[in-house]
Amino acid sequence: MNLLWGFNIIAVKTAVEAMPPMTAGLLRQLVVFLVCAAALRIVPGRMRALIALGILSGGLFYVAINLSLAVADNVGALAIAGQLGVPFSLLLAIVVLRERIHWPRMMGILLAFVGVGLLAFDPAAAREGPGLALTAVASFIWAICSLIQRRLIGVPVLTIYAWVGLMGTLVMGAVAAVFEPHGLAALPRLPVSVLGPIAFSAIGSTVMGQGAMVWLLQRHPVSTVTPLTLAAPVVSVFAAAYWFGTPPTWPMLLGGAVAMLGVAIVTVRTAKAQEGTGRRAA
Repeated sequence: MNLLWGFNIIAVKTAVEAMPPMTAGLLRQLVVFLVCAAALRIVPGRMRALIALGILSGGLFYVAINLSLAVADNVGALAIAGQLGVPFSLLLAIVVLRERIHWPRMMGILLAFVGVGLLAFDPAAAREGPGLALTAVASFIWAICSLIQRRLIGVPVLTIYAWVGLMGTLVMGAVAAVFEPHGLAALPRLPVSVLGPIAFSAIGSTVMGQGAMVWLLQRHPVSTVTPLTLAAPVVSVFAAAYWFGTPPTWPMLLGGAVAMLGVAIVTVRTAKAQEGTGRRAA
């Protein structure tokens, strides 16, 4: 699961270099929908959440993340900035759900933002300002999606991603039609090899990666599974550095380490808090 998520940044960057970014997002969501279409069904009482998740997670998230990768060269820096989704989701839980947290998670939030802020001291990463800003926007959208997903507990993962794929295809198709008509017109002439990165992102990262996460959470405690996902951004940083020939600098490694420490604190403490709440409810 961590390898699928970690290598996905290479696949997406390769895709947006081969075709316009919105068109690449459209193809990815179309593949997700086709793989999961058999599980598409109406879920009474959950349709607003499913449609909202589809528009945000399948559409707007990929508008931001594909644009960020299209305009950036140092994608390892984007992988670090992408970890802002974890503190963003906790901040939203505090504001929207009135969730109470104690000082360890507050410190974790602060460290995550400080770590990403340290990227400004790396000349190579500092040049990626637009990409980092777009990644931060994508992380905020991801955080909103994490709140929506709390309303979908018990809905089969393939049904969720069937709706994500469907709504994502509609949103990305509309955006691509407006801003990238030339990209859509060129689709019939795309070489088959270009579809490899798209298929990896859709099937490997989305369907198999998320499916593996659900499978693990059904069999093991949240506090055991969730911290293990912290390996994914580490894989992303070093895989991107090797693949694209952009070795991480010391400021980038320091910023990444501080950000990951903050994310680790938030992740572990949140998982334990959720597990404790579940035991009390039982």
